[in-house]
Amino acid sequence: MALPEFKQSATEMRLANLSFIDQGWTAAARCDATSRLRAMGLPDWRDEYWKFTRPDTLTVPDAPKAAVFALDEAPVFGAIDRLKIVFVDGVYDAQASDPLDLEGVRIDRLQDVLAADTHWAGDLYGVLEAKGQDPVARPLAALNTAFATDGIAIHITGRPSKPVSLIYIHADENSDAILHHVVRVDSGCEATILENGPAAARFNKCMEVDIVDAGVLHHVRAQGRDHERRAATHMFARLGRESVYNSFTLTVNGVLTRNEQVIEMTGDGAVAHVAGACVGDGDFHHDDTVFITHDARNCESRQVFKKVLRNGATGVFQGKILVKPDAQKTDGYQISQSLLLDGDSQFLAKPELEIYADDVVCSHGSTSGAIDEDALFYLRSRGVSKGIATDLLTLAFLAEAVEEIEDPVLTDDILQRLEAWLARRR
Repeated sequence: MALPEFKQSATEMRLANLSFIDQGWTAAARCDATSRLRAMGLPDWRDEYWKFTRPDTLTVPDAPKAAVFALDEAPVFGAIDRLKIVFVDGVYDAQASDPLDLEGVRIDRLQDVLAADTHWAGDLYGVLEAKGQDPVARPLAALNTAFATDGIAIHITGRPSKPVSLIYIHADENSDAILHHVVRVDSGCEATILENGPAAARFNKCMEVDIVDAGVLHHVRAQGRDHERRAATHMFARLGRESVYNSFTLTVNGVLTRNEQVIEMTGDGAVAHVAGACVGDGDFHHDDTVFITHDARNCESRQVFKKVLRNGATGVFQGKILVKPDAQKTDGYQISQSLLLDGDSQFLAKPELEIYADDVVCSHGSTSGAIDEDALFYLRSRGVSKGIATDLLTLAFLAEAVEEIEDPVLTDDILQRLEAWLARRR
């Protein structure tokens, strides 16, 4: 079917503003992604999976301005021993970063290894993204593969003694960053990847993750600070036999954020837990879109998403579990809930199950409601002020999602961020 003229025009205008990087082992993947993008066109609010989130500001040629806010608290994960890799407006900052040297992991900046004839990341760059385009088109991910200007390749070959931390700094109110990361976890290996920072005025990030049999990856990220920023992120993960993928995202600011997780479970006994917590105030729009495919036996997936919204903020959740015919003994769980602190905010949810196997346990649920008045009365009757009581109940509501983080040190750090955010807006 021919691409509508308005989509074709918008896509070509965006592409005309970008520079194609034709070098090394990513060249073929970039050409393929560009062709796919031209065939599908950039997203439009008429598209099924964009009907709750207008993508206009994510697709226009020039990034809308976003003010850079002063950092008024200690950086997220700042007290944790970690290997720091810093990007400023989407450009790797070697001076601010630690040496890319850590036992049990090989780390390369993509730009530094593109000139090589081959690289292990060549088997992954653009591969999982391309596969993740079916059955739902993800044009912004194809745009990323085609035009990413920087990124990191992380090969986990053991059990690193500390997390690898990707830090994104926003310094230019007009910055437009496109980053692409590639991660492979070898068999029996385990690591943690942290991400934090506002990144840029407009941020398009893609991470492709391949977890080989019995590999384990923990992923924890915090999106916040600069409120006027806009971001579209994609996580593509492929899980082998008895592998584990555990991902949690905290979002506390941002005028527009779209986080997509596309997970394929290809080996028996694989486990994927994906969770998110967000708190939004005012002109805040936050969209979690998740697609998990069960294509092996005895696999477990779990989606837990909680959103706290007030003063006209909007939250979106679109989550799907696809169980293929041979994926017997599947255990799939999905819950999305919102806490609306006033009558002006809204939560839009689209949970889906598509099951072609007969020996499965799958469930989904979505609720939206206000603060429990009985619980609020109980706390106030014992001398707790209304503001503090509301914050306590809000944290209790978010707890199920935050508890998906397996490291208690990281859990405490995230909870402290939430408490501080709520206190500042009490």
